[in-house]
Amino acid sequence: MEDAPNTTARADARPALGSLAMLWSFAHHYPGRITGALAALIVSSAATLGIPSGFRLVIDKGFMGGGDISRWFEYLLLIVIILAIASALRFYFVSWLGERVVADIRSATQANLLRQAPRFFEENRPSEIASRMTADTAIVEQVVGSTVSVALRNLVTGTGGLIYLFALAPKLAALLLLGIPIILLVLISLGRKVRGLSRASQDRLADVGSVTSEVLGAMKIVQAFGQEAREAMRFNATVEAGFATARRRIALRAIMTAVVIALVFGSITAVMWQGALDVAAGRLSGGSIAAFVLTGGLVAGAFGSLSESWGDLLRGAGAASRLHELMSATPDILPPVVPTPIPVTANGARLTFDNVYFHYPTRPDQAALNGVTLDIAPGETVAVVGPSGAGKTTLIQLAQRFYDPDRGSVRLNGVALPDADPAAARAMMAMVPQDSIIFAASARDNLRYGRWDASDDEIWGAARAANAESFLRALPEGLDTFMGEDGARLSGGQRQRLSIARALLRDAPILLLDEATSALDAESERLVQDALGRLILGRTTIVIAHRLATVRAADRIIVMDEGRIVEQGDHGALVAQGGLYARLASLQFQDVTIS
Repeated sequence: MEDAPNTTARADARPALGSLAMLWSFAHHYPGRITGALAALIVSSAATLGIPSGFRLVIDKGFMGGGDISRWFEYLLLIVIILAIASALRFYFVSWLGERVVADIRSATQANLLRQAPRFFEENRPSEIASRMTADTAIVEQVVGSTVSVALRNLVTGTGGLIYLFALAPKLAALLLLGIPIILLVLISLGRKVRGLSRASQDRLADVGSVTSEVLGAMKIVQAFGQEAREAMRFNATVEAGFATARRRIALRAIMTAVVIALVFGSITAVMWQGALDVAAGRLSGGSIAAFVLTGGLVAGAFGSLSESWGDLLRGAGAASRLHELMSATPDILPPVVPTPIPVTANGARLTFDNVYFHYPTRPDQAALNGVTLDIAPGETVAVVGPSGAGKTTLIQLAQRFYDPDRGSVRLNGVALPDADPAAARAMMAMVPQDSIIFAASARDNLRYGRWDASDDEIWGAARAANAESFLRALPEGLDTFMGEDGARLSGGQRQRLSIARALLRDAPILLLDEATSALDAESERLVQDALGRLILGRTTIVIAHRLATVRAADRIIVMDEGRIVEQGDHGALVAQGGLYARLASLQFQDVTIS
């Protein structure tokens, strides 16, 4: 089976600067700022080119013409003031655009990421995605807020300067133009290589961020097993790989810059040499050659800087293409054009698995579910047990439509999940996972994540029912207390009771419990079990557990092994059968006798 394409590894086949078109799709929403930036750019470039003209007038009209020299210096000073104001306005407008476009790109990228199914994040590391959202957008900000403006300014200045040079001395300007095709050829040929290295450099930077996030997130394990030195070596190897790629990119850009500047200024020097001979022969005035020299320097500087801007634009194109991949990724799970409404029933909802086969995309050779048929009635509590890898959690994953079955169907109140809006199906479910997810936010925001419009009275009611009220009231700022990264201010049992209160607030007809008490001590488990007893009432419930003590009271126990349902019944009947459940139970209950 051919693996699905990996977004992070896909080569970019776009033209050199084609990816920058994506930036325009965001920037064009602000025509007023663009117009202001372009107007200021044109005025500043014109003022820049006006300075050589001013010096020409000072020399020819003031010094050589015997007129009022102050008048021409006042003209020159006015040009400088216009240049300063126009440059300030250009900086403001383009910087504003850079910040605005990056903010919009980040929002659009995050919005699309939130639509992706879990498969996307199995094939694309979240740490690398985070790097794209930070490092790549920083490069895009530089391109939009500086590089594009500088490149356009240099292009306008260089082009305007060439026109002025032809007006001053056509023959000298024509000689100057001979070197431009060579310069462009160098820019295009070396630019392609720079662009490839720029993208590779960003990939290596993402690797650094990925390793950093992974190691810091597992610091206790790293230190507990004494792997600090090895992790330092692994990080250094990643950093050095990034440095080696960056060094090649920098060297190539340096060569490109040196060649372009040598060609530009070499051409200018040769032309100035001929100009000096023309002045000596009386074919040019002193003011004209002075203006030509100054304008020629501006043109040389403009086209010379274009080589550096070109490198930055190519780097920005690489970053933009990586971000575009995230924004254009199509979710695997999409609602139908006309979703089928899911009927509402009393006392829970009916959940049906009909001959379901499923393989995880990252494990195509191993069946997670192998012909599972299961009908869970409204209000029924079904416990699912079995060894690790039996397919228990996969049932919950398919029930929430994080994946679609390879064969068979999953139905909610008679409606096949692909025919319904995934959001509508998930709205009918509340989840209490094994590892409680606590956001770096207040206790209030964590609790009302189940129902954002819940009042404080409703929040406290859910907390009371989940045996969480006492520790929440003891927090320094009550519900406004910041929970810290991953709920660092809470114990494991407290985090789990917070998750139960969140599920209570959601008040959904289906409850999914995935190892909700497996990591708790005896006292915390007692409190959580007491809260779960209240949560289950009147709901269709799937309980996944390794601890069989937590499932003995279930209406029905499903025993799974290797993706199949191998036994089902109540606790007593399954023990009496002497099968897999009885063997699992004998390991946990001393009073169980296998028949």
